[in-house]
Amino acid sequence: MDTKSVFITIAGRANAGKSSLLNALVGEKIAMVTDKPQTTRTKITGVVTRGELQYVFMDTPGIHKAKTKLGEHMNKAVKDCMAGIDGIVYMADVTAKINDIDRAAMAEFAGSKTPVILLLNKIDLLPDKGKIAEKIAEFSELCKFKTVIPVSVRENDGLDILMEEITSLAVEAPHYFPEDSVTDQPEKVIMSEMIREKVMLLMRDEIPHGIAVTIESLDESVTKSGEDILNISAVIYCERDSHKGMVIGKGGSMLKKVGALAREELEEFFRIRVNLQLWVKVKEDWRNREGLIRNFGLNND
Repeated sequence: MDTKSVFITIAGRANAGKSSLLNALVGEKIAMVTDKPQTTRTKITGVVTRGELQYVFMDTPGIHKAKTKLGEHMNKAVKDCMAGIDGIVYMADVTAKINDIDRAAMAEFAGSKTPVILLLNKIDLLPDKGKIAEKIAEFSELCKFKTVIPVSVRENDGLDILMEEITSLAVEAPHYFPEDSVTDQPEKVIMSEMIREKVMLLMRDEIPHGIAVTIESLDESVTKSGEDILNISAVIYCERDSHKGMVIGKGGSMLKKVGALAREELEEFFRIRVNLQLWVKVKEDWRNREGLIRNFGLNND
């Protein structure tokens, strides 16, 4: 067999930079990125093919103490991604203290034969680089790693070393995705996540975690001038009537901002002019309602 593949799960606490890493490795923005924790809700697969070798990366939701049924599904997604893989990249914020979530993850890794690479991210935010060695020593007491790599995903520092280590884990296997693939996410999922990201970037902390986005209709048409256009109708769901008004904003101002930012990114990603229509509806306490979690495609099944 002339081809090789390597499956890698990217895990870690919330806001460690996992989605930013996935986007950097793939070279395309396929996972939403904000400074808010628990941004990623489901497993997102990124694919990179370089000649005979295909890399498959699985970005997982941040490991956290679940407070809702949605949170439970997010943690389940992490555990599901730990089976049948070639390696784990555990990301940690080098500026943050090790906590019980890190310790629990290390204990689980210690009992597994799967190689674990510890990635200490955000070294660009650390004034005293001597602290890196201290953090390595702290983590190394908890688990035996294949290697430990200090990186700055934001500055693309150290990612070449990471790719070399991941390449060493590749095995002879067929390529499971077409060579031009960058993700297995359906178009509608990518669209809804791009819209949700803009809500999270623009809104206050108490609202975004209660936001879900669905694509209600999707079709292509041609303008009078003969230009192709992608028509997208999306619904932004929130948990309270008071939140609905805040998402819409005075005179629709907030919704217009969300739409403008989302439309710009959608056009760049899909390389086509986009006509985006946004609506806002209320589904009370949807994060604790299994039926709605399933309808929104967030049950990870």
